[in-house]
Amino acid sequence: MRSSLCTLALGVVIALSAAGCLSLSPREKSDLARQKSDAAAYLAHPTTVGQLVLHADFMLPPEHRMLTELQNERELICDRLQLKPSKEPIHVYLFSDEASYRDHVTKKFPNFPERRAIFVESDVELSVYAHWGEAVAEDLRHEVAHGYLHASIPSLPLWLDEGLAEYFEVGRGRRGVNRTHVEYLNGQLAVGGWQPNLPRLEAIKSAADMTQLDYAEGWLWVHFLLESPDGHASVLTTFLTDLYRAEPPGPLSERIRAAIPKADAAVVAHLKSLPVDAVGN
Repeated sequence: MRSSLCTLALGVVIALSAAGCLSLSPREKSDLARQKSDAAAYLAHPTTVGQLVLHADFMLPPEHRMLTELQNERELICDRLQLKPSKEPIHVYLFSDEASYRDHVTKKFPNFPERRAIFVESDVELSVYAHWGEAVAEDLRHEVAHGYLHASIPSLPLWLDEGLAEYFEVGRGRRGVNRTHVEYLNGQLAVGGWQPNLPRLEAIKSAADMTQLDYAEGWLWVHFLLESPDGHASVLTTFLTDLYRAEPPGPLSERIRAAIPKADAAVVAHLKSLPVDAVGN
């Protein structure tokens, strides 16, 4: 997948790399200007793929398998969480290189913390910004998951929003297991640096305040509820249904405590049951 997209984007990447040269011939300058113009045209004329509206600064076929995977993610999220699909467009702005991405995002969102990819919800648009790189598939699965969730569910709690996106960023067939989070949480547990504390997560109101530990614990609670063999998925799906209906659901932690005796111990046991060596991100 990576090599095919890199091939498609090669002309643009070469042009952008040439911009760093000390000297360009008149013909090279003309080619560079034309290719930059082409890139701007691609961004200005998006391609609609399902619920996604793709704005790319390089040629990307709408049938590309990465786009197919992102379309399929919509069905996966709605089926797994028992959500009604939304038709609200999710705009995906994809750049061929990191420099172009950062230049665009910095100008458009000067106060945003630096991220490899971002999701933005405004009054008029749900949008994802990312660039092609080694982690592009993971980044897009994560940020597009935010888009699908926000299109269907109003007022999604921050920790749960991120926990769900961390769960769905993992490729199909891995049942949401994120090796990085498993290893990190096990390590923190071993040195006494962490114990589950869902009310603490629920108190976080800004994404800028979330740490690696917060993302990891958010993912763990989601994975525990959706994948535990004891069958706790309905606790989460009922909570999300109430949010969808704009019915104030109260904290999810209260529902978990009521439905699952000794929930903190249960989530730690779930963590320890995950086979680290057999999974990937």
